[in-house]
Amino acid sequence: MPTERPVQDVSTRSEVDAFLDAVRAMPARPGGSRRGRLVFALDATASRRPTWDRACHIQAAMFHETAALGGLDVQLVFYRGFRECKSSKWYSDPDALGRVMTRVDCLGGQTQIAKVLNHAKAETGRRKVDALIFVGDAFEEDIDAVCHAAGELGVLGVPVFVFHEGGDPIAGDAFRQIARLTRGAYCPFDLSSADRLKDLLAAVAVYATGGRKALADFGAKRGEAVKLLTNQLGR
Repeated sequence: MPTERPVQDVSTRSEVDAFLDAVRAMPARPGGSRRGRLVFALDATASRRPTWDRACHIQAAMFHETAALGGLDVQLVFYRGFRECKSSKWYSDPDALGRVMTRVDCLGGQTQIAKVLNHAKAETGRRKVDALIFVGDAFEEDIDAVCHAAGELGVLGVPVFVFHEGGDPIAGDAFRQIARLTRGAYCPFDLSSADRLKDLLAAVAVYATGGRKALADFGAKRGEAVKLLTNQLGR
């Protein structure tokens, strides 16, 4: 993978519950021993241009909610255009990551999710990655190849949290398989659910940084979707 170093409401209650159930079932990890590491991967093809700016704003919440837990390092990965798939350096500052994101223009092209998964696999081989967040709206690849990459990532203990924009059924089926194979979670969203999406992204970041106890504490002061998650912990 090339590396760049210079640079409907969440659809239904049942779908949100399924997302929360998947997170609840994930193995506990100790918190406080080190900074969390999270890969934040985004589809930057032309269809996602209307929501790219919103993603730039939302990402800051992931850092702010983990600061008291020891901090979070985030790497941006995006694909666009003709076989262009890039990763940033690791950032501990939301403003710095935000500036990188604002310099990215969405370009037409096909999805490159297998590259994203293989990149996360390589990164965790160098130093453990606690979670991968992927935000996208389409799937145009060989499902078997993508599932193979997802399975390898699952063996390494890197859960993928897939946030599906729009309602494309082909993408939805593929995204659910990726989440299942990595022991992650799947959740759909649309333009009307930005606030809930922000809370769910922050919840994943909190889990990556501090484990389930930190997530439970986070849920006690956040929105309904996160409270549903924390209320199910330990059952």
